[in-house]
Amino acid sequence: MTQEVKEIFANGSAGMPAAAAPAPPAPAALAAKVRTLAPSMTRSMQRVAEAVAGDPAGCAALTVTGLAELTGTSEATVVRTARLLGYPGYRDLRLALAGLAAQQQSGRAPAITTDIAVDDPIADVVAKLAYDEQQTLADTAAGLDTVQLGAAVSAAAGARRIDVYGVGASGLVAQDLAQKLLRIGLIAHAHGDPHLAVTNAVQLRGGDVAIAITHSGSTGDVIEPLRVAFEHGATTVAITGRPDGPVAQYADHVLTTSVARESELRPAAMSSRTSQLLVVDCLFVGVAQRTYETAGPALAASYEALAHRHRR
Repeated sequence: MTQEVKEIFANGSAGMPAAAAPAPPAPAALAAKVRTLAPSMTRSMQRVAEAVAGDPAGCAALTVTGLAELTGTSEATVVRTARLLGYPGYRDLRLALAGLAAQQQSGRAPAITTDIAVDDPIADVVAKLAYDEQQTLADTAAGLDTVQLGAAVSAAAGARRIDVYGVGASGLVAQDLAQKLLRIGLIAHAHGDPHLAVTNAVQLRGGDVAIAITHSGSTGDVIEPLRVAFEHGATTVAITGRPDGPVAQYADHVLTTSVARESELRPAAMSSRTSQLLVVDCLFVGVAQRTYETAGPALAASYEALAHRHRR
């Protein structure tokens, strides 16, 4: 083992003490973690991540040197990849790989390819899309940090005002969240116009909450109002598929969504919206639970107000 690898094992990631690191993800969450983080990795780290996700049983049998040779990388790259995936070291990653391999050998059905061809029968399209949606939701749930979610729920439940920023497909999700919060009696507004978002953000202060929704984590029209809200003392939350993206630097709490593969017939916005809606629903239900004494009557009142529109 090289001296560099020994230092990585000894010192932890980015100078952080090993004890301060979060608990490693469960074996079932490993594949989801790889799909989420791979786009932001270096190419050499991607090779390691793709190898362990693609053949957990085979990689679990390899030493750090063996995996480095298999992927054409270095031992240091293997260890860094393990740490980026949430494991204190390569030994912990091997244990997770062994656990994942055991789960896969217990009779789980083989994965369905979700690549949709132009000449696919509509029945195949339905099956592939349904499978992909299920996988996206499962990956998002597996990778969602419930500590961060709980902190965001607490902030929103006690907020004087909640602003939500999103454009394009993420703007639709922002509107969905704002409408849900309004129905339980909270003051919430969704801003798709970047100018309006910024002019509202300057009015925020401590006790307010600003939520940015951006799949890429780098949408300037969403980052700017979040930055302004952050600088004015509001609690800020980012819902993003890129937890290491620029939006995170202005977020007190980051809620990570699954990163789905984009294809010619299925833009990434479709899958990203599915994962974002799951996170939004988790956030909303958590807030409704915390504020149930007022949320319950508010929901009942909103249903009653619209009931006549559904009667025949």
